[in-house]
Amino acid sequence: MDYLWSPWRMEYILSNKTENGCVFCEVLKTVDNPDNLVIHRGETAYVILNRYPYNTGHLLVIPYKHVPSYEDLEPAERAEMMELLNKSTVILREVYHPEAFNIGANIGAAAGAGIAPHLHFHLMPRWHGDTNFLTTISQTRIVPENLCDTWIRIKTAWDQL
Repeated sequence: MDYLWSPWRMEYILSNKTENGCVFCEVLKTVDNPDNLVIHRGETAYVILNRYPYNTGHLLVIPYKHVPSYEDLEPAERAEMMELLNKSTVILREVYHPEAFNIGANIGAAAGAGIAPHLHFHLMPRWHGDTNFLTTISQTRIVPENLCDTWIRIKTAWDQL
């Protein structure tokens, strides 16, 4: 039997998910660096790497406002989120040359939202063959780059654009 180790997940698995409040709100209290994974802070929303990505470069665009759905935002907040998704797409194209993207939001726990009380959009770069037998059969993903390295690549490109 083969084993794929991802020991960084144990901290999350064992953590009390409600003890410290919303993870998306709490991260804003920290300094931006490879540890907190924040790429950019806008006026009403920010961009962060997904700590548990489906693919290298999996980004989240999150409003500062702690709301469960996009209709709870002001028009300017929704507009900024769309602009951040656009800029994130440009950056990911430049850095990783993906062949496609998935963009989406799971609104509510029944839709699959892991953090349902705080709206967030996912932006995932995709390549032919990135879903292979491991993903299909064993529900296991292989992410070929360390999150710190991904943060440095995307943050550097973001700051240069």
